[in-house]
Amino acid sequence: SMAASFLGANIGASSPDALNATLAPDIVASTPFLLELLDARVVSQDKRIDTTLTAYLQEQKSSWVGYILKAPGMAIGSIKSLFSDNKEETTVDSTCMGAIELSPKDAAKIGNLKKAILAKTDNKTNMTILSVTLQDPKVTATIADTVVSKLQKYIIAYRTRKAKEDCEYLEKLYKERQREYYDAQRHYAYYVDANSDMVFQSTMAERERLQNDMNLAYQVYSQVAQQLQVARAKVQEEKPVFAVVEPAVVPLQPSGTGKKTIVIGFIFLAVVFTGIWQLLGKPYWQQFKKELFNQG
Repeated sequence: SMAASFLGANIGASSPDALNATLAPDIVASTPFLLELLDARVVSQDKRIDTTLTAYLQEQKSSWVGYILKAPGMAIGSIKSLFSDNKEETTVDSTCMGAIELSPKDAAKIGNLKKAILAKTDNKTNMTILSVTLQDPKVTATIADTVVSKLQKYIIAYRTRKAKEDCEYLEKLYKERQREYYDAQRHYAYYVDANSDMVFQSTMAERERLQNDMNLAYQVYSQVAQQLQVARAKVQEEKPVFAVVEPAVVPLQPSGTGKKTIVIGFIFLAVVFTGIWQLLGKPYWQQFKKELFNQG
């Protein structure tokens, strides 16, 4: 297993937005987030595996204890498959009316990832601790680092979405007002050039009207330009600041029980049960058989 922790500023639980630091565990466990993670590139520690996470999960080996625990479910699934169609869903993540459809294999991968990738947030410090448990240490560290990066990008994209939408709207409005100002300026210049020698009152009135239109267009254009500059700065202001306190490091020792410990444990249990059988169980069994023989 590998844990990576990072600190997010300006995304505390008191934030008025729908997304805050306390939702990091829910984001990490969400199906869309994990679907994007399946495309992550991973390389095993011995360099023998260089593939995507979804392919790595297919190649991951299960322990014999896992096979024993899964045996009843596998047997029931085999029986059900005899009475059902053999067609298998090939859809990975097609959407229908906002719903995500997964094939049975991909649904199983998502379920395994939800168990392997866990996030916990401290509401007081806004620190999020991420833990990843996989078989290969290099892949584990890579996925932990990838999840941290994707989670930060997800939060930044959400926090800056409104500011970016406002900025895009002002960009469009800025171009429209600029075009209107340039048109008014051009009409005024053409009219002044064409009537420079005229001193009629009607000519002067039209000239004054065009000049007022040009000035008004410039004022609106100038105000929108200022608002656009503020909106561009707002995008950067809305970006939360993250600090990785403890980066992902390739673990040297497994977090679970090692193979040697398991073997030693089974040897110890075998010795204990054998001793109990020899000291207590075997005499009672022989005595029980002797009584049955005498009764017969």
